Amino acid sequence: MTTPVEPVGQDGSELVAFDPGAAIRLLTEGELEIVGRLVEASNATLYCRVRLGGKQAACVYKPVAGERPLWDFPDGTLAGREVAAYAVSEAGGWGTVPPTVLRDGPFGPGMCQLWIDVDESVDVVAMLRGSDRRLRPIALFDAVVNNADRKGGHLLPTETGRIFAVDHGVCFAAMDKLRTLLWNWAGEPLAGEEYALLRRLRSDLDNGLGVALEDLLTPEEIKATAARVDRLLANGTLPVPTDDWPAVPWPPF
Repeated sequence: MTTPVEPVGQDGSELVAFDPGAAIRLLTEGELEIVGRLVEASNATLYCRVRLGGKQAACVYKPVAGERPLWDFPDGTLAGREVAAYAVSEAGGWGTVPPTVLRDGPFGPGMCQLWIDVDESVDVVAMLRGSDRRLRPIALFDAVVNNADRKGGHLLPTETGRIFAVDHGVCFAAMDKLRTLLWNWAGEPLAGEEYALLRRLRSDLDNGLGVALEDLLTPEEIKATAARVDRLLANGTLPVPTDDWPAVPWPPF
């Protein structure tokens, strides 16, 4: 993440990251200490340390109390949508969203997500213009979760070559709201592995994943997610922009 941090009395030194399972436990059970605030974020977004049993990591904490009301999403639901996006990413095998949990914190319940250090040498604009194939799985993921705001700044390239994606608070609306910079593959046929991924995900939505999402989304939104997967499988292509909704977020970064 490259958004400036406003210090609040603690240093912002690099902290240790862990495998997803260990990160989830750390984020859920660890002691949360606020280090700074991401001043450009539209909702209250705090840069924190989290510590547990001698382990520590950097993370982002977004308290529900700091969510800005939106006309098209119910108040107080953005944190849950962020966690739902992580659940879908893991269930589908994308591994796109950093480990994310709901927990209590200094300003009440909210979303807590592992901080991802980006490779500052990567030109995200060039990556988008060049149709970097590493972005195609994220385009498919966004189609499933109905991401209404995929900006370039939400894509986090790392030094290992992996690309993470963050800021999923405006996903999972029951009405189609896909708005993204990732239209590079619009209308292209799904590959065999993409079909297989979507079939597994669809089955999981009727089972364990569907149960997990019940605490995070409305029944209508869960049904709409399953319907989007069904539509992708039936059409056999990645979605294309429509005239019913703005295709590109503004600002784009």
